[in-house]
Amino acid sequence: MRWSGQQVDATDPGALPGLEGIAGLVRTVQTPEFAGITFHEVLARSALNRVPPASGVPFDWTINPYRGCSHGCTYCFARQTHTYLDLDAGHDFDSRIVVKVNVVEVLERELARASWRGEPVALGTNTDPYQRAEGRYRLMPGIIGALAASRTPFSVLTKGTTARRDLGLLAAAAGDVPVSTAVSIALADEEVHAALEPGAPTPRARLDLVRAIRSTGLPCQVLVAPVLPLITDRDEDLETILAAVADAGATGATVFALHLRPGAREWFGRYLAERHPELVGAYRELYRGGSTVLPSYRHDLARRAEPLLRRYGLQGREARWTRSGHLQPRRSPVPDPTAPEAPTLF
Repeated sequence: MRWSGQQVDATDPGALPGLEGIAGLVRTVQTPEFAGITFHEVLARSALNRVPPASGVPFDWTINPYRGCSHGCTYCFARQTHTYLDLDAGHDFDSRIVVKVNVVEVLERELARASWRGEPVALGTNTDPYQRAEGRYRLMPGIIGALAASRTPFSVLTKGTTARRDLGLLAAAAGDVPVSTAVSIALADEEVHAALEPGAPTPRARLDLVRAIRSTGLPCQVLVAPVLPLITDRDEDLETILAAVADAGATGATVFALHLRPGAREWFGRYLAERHPELVGAYRELYRGGSTVLPSYRHDLARRAEPLLRRYGLQGREARWTRSGHLQPRRSPVPDPTAPEAPTLF
């Protein structure tokens, strides 16, 4: 969704959402409760996004009620998407959040189409549906309800503890359709977290979210990602986080290294230059091939993580939903070495 064809209304510090009937309008909102954050309320033309087959990800459809994310993670791969709106991939991505205020109504129409075949839908694959904005706009209850009513399987990936509010809805939906949940917890060190993920809930809070999800009977995977080479990748770092994930009751975990796409690449580079200048040269070498770390590092990380995953009973495998509603294992996508990349690292 671009800004073209949409008109910006006056800023209203006390305004509430409710623009569904005003076609083509964008309203900009700032409130004292969300100091430093500007919400751009837009009317979306679509809710379901088709994922190109070439992407290699284990799902075919996504829903993204928000663009931009107040978690502020320096490594977030979605940063570049903000430049499509003529906003920057750095501070704007963290503080100027696009809210699709009519996403539930649009989704209900799309799911009611005769052409919709009930294929699985993933939430949280671009920006977090349970970031702070969800506390204000409450879009997820309607999305969950629409998916469950249409018998559409879905998954939710989040760092946001706002998800606790909807655990009852998710558990109820799981009685009607397959529902899977996952929480992203990259590391256990809260000092490193504060510098890397300044707007996200703490690792401890996210581990508590895993416990809360499991208490409902829902399965919960944990993405121990991204692992940062030479910063959070020591054997003791991996053991600490995986032991904590197992103690929280997670049903499985996946470990993978930092991915540096354009946008995230530059923003993470600033963090690295400020916090770990001695590692800049090493990162240039590790990511000399593009966005993905060298295969030798990736294989070594997998070799060290595998026995820990076995020890703690966290060998959940990556999977995708088939149209029949069953989980089918799928390999992680293999990066295309010929794909164009930004040539400059940091």
